[in-house]
Amino acid sequence: MADYAISRGYHGALVLEEQSSSTWQNIAFAIPYLEGADRIKIVSLPVHAEKARRYLAQQRPDLAQRLTRGADYRFAEWMPLKPLVTLYILTKHRRTQHMR
Repeated sequence: MADYAISRGYHGALVLEEQSSSTWQNIAFAIPYLEGADRIKIVSLPVHAEKARRYLAQQRPDLAQRLTRGADYRFAEWMPLKPLVTLYILTKHRRTQHMR
């Protein structure tokens, strides 16, 4: 995503979080960088961005209040795969809920 942001003209500071092995950990490890932010925007594939926003709300509701939506939905994007991706996300989410 950093390379993509740069290719699209972003010139601000970037921090790469490279320790996590899950979205939950990625959000947890990113929280110290988000503390002073006025606005927080999570950029990823639509279903992944939504999952990350939900995890931020669970871990730090105060920071989740600063979330602003990115342009993560594009009409008809991934249309043929959406039912499969949705099923995968829901199944994985249910498994994760049972583990906690």
